[in-house]
Amino acid sequence: MTILMIYNGDTAPDAPGTRTGGVPLVPAGFDWPVCDECDGPMQFLAQVRLDDIDAADAALLSIFMCQNDPGLCDEWDATAGGNRAFVFPSGALAPSAVPPGDTVLAAETSAVTYVPMHDSDGYDEARERWRGESGRPLRDVLGQLGGLPAWLQFDQTPTCPACALPMSFVVQLEEGHDHRTGFNFGGGGCGYGFRCRPCSTAAFLWQQ
Repeated sequence: MTILMIYNGDTAPDAPGTRTGGVPLVPAGFDWPVCDECDGPMQFLAQVRLDDIDAADAALLSIFMCQNDPGLCDEWDATAGGNRAFVFPSGALAPSAVPPGDTVLAAETSAVTYVPMHDSDGYDEARERWRGESGRPLRDVLGQLGGLPAWLQFDQTPTCPACALPMSFVVQLEEGHDHRTGFNFGGGGCGYGFRCRPCSTAAFLWQQ
């Protein structure tokens, strides 16, 4: 089964559920991440409730990526310092203070609904079938939750910096339902979010 993430209209920038864009919900004392290359604040991309995958997993995956100098800060790489991903325990989260800058928040906050596609032959087949069955545009597929990543190039599953084991795949993100407000994954690319549950670490990368 493939669980598709479908665009479900606008939502509040501080909505507690899985969404793209808006303002991140963070624990007390959180410092907005800055890019290792340009020292500028990163852009917040998305948050994913991990209990959407496992009801016993009360945590939130939060993803950031530098957009200060697109293409120049190695923001596609999981370890180069141009993006960051965090796992936050679900308790006592609040909207983060937002640093100044035109690129720190996405241009749109999108709600997500899930559509399970049974008997699918992977993500690409599932979203094409959903388009045919729903009559909606393919761009309304915002990605997939769990399952197996549909790599555009080759397998780049990151290893946990704490335990050196391969991380678990959480989410695949498309650029968005509207090219005017979508993410910059190089034009037609996809982002991939991972986490190591025992170590509470996370990673993000994108391919084109």
